[in-house]
Amino acid sequence: MRFNEKELIFLSRQPSDRSAELGMRGPKRGDVVKRRLVKLIVNFLFYFRTDEEEPIGALLLEQCRVEREDELVFSIVFLDEAERKYLFECDSRTQCVEWIDAIMKSSYEFMRKNLIFYRTEIHRLTGKDPLEQYGISDETRFQVNTGLPPLHPPLP
Repeated sequence: MRFNEKELIFLSRQPSDRSAELGMRGPKRGDVVKRRLVKLIVNFLFYFRTDEEEPIGALLLEQCRVEREDELVFSIVFLDEAERKYLFECDSRTQCVEWIDAIMKSSYEFMRKNLIFYRTEIHRLTGKDPLEQYGISDETRFQVNTGLPPLHPPLP
C-alpha cells in the first residue's frame, strides 16, 4: 500500500488513541531495543525518536497478529511477512495488556466485524436494517460471508 508522506506526518500529529515511551526492537537481525515514543492513531502505529516531532516510521495495523511474548513484551507480526517481528517492551503488565487490546481493536477488519455484528443484532431486535437509511445496506463490505440469506430480500 502506498502512502503520501505529508498525509502520514499530518496523521501522526493528530490526537492518539494511546501513546507511551516503549522499548522497541525492529525486525532486522542485529536490531537492538531502543526507547521510542509510540502512538496509536486509528489503525497506524507511529514511532518517533523521543526527542523528535516527526515519526521515523509507521506500521499499518492490518493483516497482522499481536501476541504477548512475556509479562512486559508484545510483538506484531504481519501475515505476509511472518519472519519480520517487531517487539515492544512495556513498563508494566497492565500497560502491555492495554496496548495489545488497543492494537487488536484498531484494525479495519475488527471494526467491520463489529459493525456487521451490531447491524445483525439491531435487525434481529427491530426488524429494520440500520444501514438502509444511509443507502449503503447493499454494499459488499457490510455483508457477512456466511451463506445466510441477506438481512432484507433483494429488490425485484
